[in-house]
Amino acid sequence: MERRFNIYLTIIFILTVCWQNSASADSKINVFVSILPQKYFVESIGGEFIETTVIVHPDQSPADYEPSPSQMIMMSKADIYFAVGVAFETTWLKKFSSINPGMKVVHTDAGIEKRPIVRHENHELNHHEHEQHHHHGPMDPHIWLSPPLVKIQAEHIKNGLISIDPTRRKIYEKNYSQFIAQIESLDKELKTLFSENTRAKKFLVFHPSWGYFADAYGLTQISIEIEGKTPKAREVKNLIEFARQHHIELIFIQPQFSTKHAEIIANEINGQVVFADPLAKNWYNNIQAVALSIKQALK
Repeated sequence: MERRFNIYLTIIFILTVCWQNSASADSKINVFVSILPQKYFVESIGGEFIETTVIVHPDQSPADYEPSPSQMIMMSKADIYFAVGVAFETTWLKKFSSINPGMKVVHTDAGIEKRPIVRHENHELNHHEHEQHHHHGPMDPHIWLSPPLVKIQAEHIKNGLISIDPTRRKIYEKNYSQFIAQIESLDKELKTLFSENTRAKKFLVFHPSWGYFADAYGLTQISIEIEGKTPKAREVKNLIEFARQHHIELIFIQPQFSTKHAEIIANEINGQVVFADPLAKNWYNNIQAVALSIKQALK
């Protein structure tokens, strides 16, 4: 991989000289983001003055993604990169910066306390396993699925755009205020949605993507899979018993994963598998839709 990366650097150096010589003074700001929901956030604040490139597509995993040669070449044109804290950034952000030292990197997850990823977030299911993962599990990167945490990310985005384009400060601040109002409206809607008493406030997911969302609205996600590991036979049995006990009939799975194990459990509990995509393009509509599905699962 290192040899290939060095070849990229040589090609990019040549192309960069050409781009710099032909660049227009009034060209749009070239913004790069890791995942598609960030595009929604950035364009809500930057509007018509930015051009956004997404590195990881919705059918790919941001946990182990490796950028393509064309993306590495495009990176040399980036003015600013908004990182969100997904796993692939740990390795690749340094490489991106070596390709384009002038690119500003903004960590939109700054100031957000990360939660551990836990397979079973309820001691009734398996107390020992819960305690073990609670203290030693990896940290959950899915901060973009919590409206309150998106407000923090939005402020970092606004400040980042202003830092490289101060002449449009008032525009970015106005757009930011409108975006925050949109998020607060959604947050209020979801708090109302989940404020009603239900038989249970636990929902079953294949991959633990919705923990921050659950935290924001007083819910508990129960995860089938963690760290890419499928559950063992004993664990599947425990999950089935737990789902039956708590009358759980819906299992949420994201399109990036196989539905095989989720369907096995769904069949055993006479339930069904429902898609909930954490990487959907229209963040606002997606959060609304998933919230309504989870509400249905809680009845």
